[in-house]
Amino acid sequence: MSGGIGAYVSRRALHLVPVLLGVSLLAFGVANLAPGDPAEIMLLRQTGQAPDAQSVAHLRERLGLDRPFAIRYAVWLGNAARGELGVSYRTGTPVLRVLAERFPATVELAVSALLVSIAFAIPLGVIAAISRNSVGDNIARLIALLGTSIPSFVLAYLLILVFAVALRLLPVAGYDGWRYLVLPVLTLAIGESAALARLIRANMLEVLGQDYVRTATAKGVPRRMVLVRHALKNALNPVVTLAGIRIGRLLGGAAIVETIFARPGIGKTIVDAIHDRDYPVIQGFVLFTGTVFVLANLLVDLSYAWLDPRARLNVRPGEARGAA
Repeated sequence: MSGGIGAYVSRRALHLVPVLLGVSLLAFGVANLAPGDPAEIMLLRQTGQAPDAQSVAHLRERLGLDRPFAIRYAVWLGNAARGELGVSYRTGTPVLRVLAERFPATVELAVSALLVSIAFAIPLGVIAAISRNSVGDNIARLIALLGTSIPSFVLAYLLILVFAVALRLLPVAGYDGWRYLVLPVLTLAIGESAALARLIRANMLEVLGQDYVRTATAKGVPRRMVLVRHALKNALNPVVTLAGIRIGRLLGGAAIVETIFARPGIGKTIVDAIHDRDYPVIQGFVLFTGTVFVLANLLVDLSYAWLDPRARLNVRPGEARGAA
């Protein structure tokens, strides 16, 4: 079986190469499609007045913006392969250092939100499944629907009005201790937990109808043990896949929340970079988060195959015989 696992990992690793190349092309292309000239914006910020055409042309030449797109992409890709993502147009700081300094705050927010959403989603989904079509099920489904329907920026301001303005329990903005983390985490976790709860409910209903669950119940196995050891364990397997996708989404999509709550994370950094047409930071951010997302999904695939031997690993018949 180890041979089959090794073949699967090798095959998945090879699949990452064209994906990462596509991510790099997207990262470079999207930044260059943004309206506005970075050289003109930089000079305008430095002098406070509209720059002349000669100054703009000189700066564009110094930044390499006057070269064709294909050449700039090839040079940037070669540098990126060596871990060099360029320097920020705005601050002159290496992009990799900018990402490394801001990434921990975003990871803290994304991981905390994912853990809180799972903690909310599991009991909500299980209650909805075991009390199907009851009042509890309807309430759980309504909560899940509201959670997925409310935009994160609306939810953020609602939480601020309640917990920061009306009750004065939590601070609004900053990055100094766990109290500053509560509102941003709740903003992200409510929507995520709603999506996970709906998936858990659907999986639980499917598993509860399986023959082995009915057999365990008929043999007199306590209901709690049937739910936890048999039903919930198998119902959570697909959740692992969704959790991996969600962590990548949270890492790349926390920009609005970080901006609202003034957290010094990678999301707020990219918002500022887009405003300033800071191409290297935009390109580095897209490539970095895309790579994290791809690697997270690879780990999810491997963990899912480990949790569920039946899915291991979608090995082809010839590979399976070789592994045996």
